[in-house]
Amino acid sequence: MPSAPAAIEDWVGRSQSLTDVIHAVQVRQLAATFNDADRMARPDAAPLPAGWHWAYFNPLELQSGLGDDGHPRRGDFLPPVSLPRRMWAGSRLIWTRAFAVGSTMTRQTRIASVAHKSGRHGEMVFVTLAHRYTDAVGGLVLDEEHDIVYRDWPSEVEKAALVDLGARARAGEHVFERTGVHQQAVMAGAAMLFRYSAATFNGHRIHYDSDYCRNVEGYPGLVVHGPLIATMLLGFIGNTLAPQRFIRSFTFRARRPTFDLCGFHLHAAPGAADNAIDVWSTNNVGEVGVDAKAVLD
Repeated sequence: MPSAPAAIEDWVGRSQSLTDVIHAVQVRQLAATFNDADRMARPDAAPLPAGWHWAYFNPLELQSGLGDDGHPRRGDFLPPVSLPRRMWAGSRLIWTRAFAVGSTMTRQTRIASVAHKSGRHGEMVFVTLAHRYTDAVGGLVLDEEHDIVYRDWPSEVEKAALVDLGARARAGEHVFERTGVHQQAVMAGAAMLFRYSAATFNGHRIHYDSDYCRNVEGYPGLVVHGPLIATMLLGFIGNTLAPQRFIRSFTFRARRPTFDLCGFHLHAAPGAADNAIDVWSTNNVGEVGVDAKAVLD
């Protein structure tokens, strides 16, 4: 059962501040992960690509302070939610300007809301973090809201659906739920997931421990990180669709998991406004995995 709502809601308003340097080390690590030879060779020759800031401001925790899932134990800054599974549900980002490689940045984080919900997927707790990134030169760089969802262990129905998805993917079954005007086939295998976890200092075992995925959380394979897919979508915009435009805002929601079982796809279509693009990913069998919208300058 989830923690009593009054107990976890007491965490709303709590804040913390972290300072980090946008080091070239993580730029080179992500450039290697995304197969960007030019940026790996010259990591400070251009501003940080959109989404790459997730490699920074990740709190360090002693090994003894980790939970069974590889995440830091709860009850320090994040509320002590008792539901066992934690996932990145989505984010809303508004950039004032790009991060400069080599700059010293401060991220101020506030717990904006804590909500306990119950639905067809069982008990859930949503925690929204409000991040504000600033530097000493020009002030605000990025405002971001980050949604975390906590869930119970998968039900037998959910486990059966995941087993079925894995079987369909391995059999090569694939039908796009929604097809974009532009498409790009991508692959995120075990090595890429490990590299992204290392670059972002993410210890969550669903991204690198196959036995844990299958035997504990009921997944048919390693789970592709939601922010990794979001970064791929941002790269699809920045490198292919609109390379000369500045991404002003980006909103994404994780709808279904994607696994390392086989490749998946990125899609794009014109948005409702002239400066908007709808982008999304489809998972290993063609279902929408991450749904997103971007606004460009």
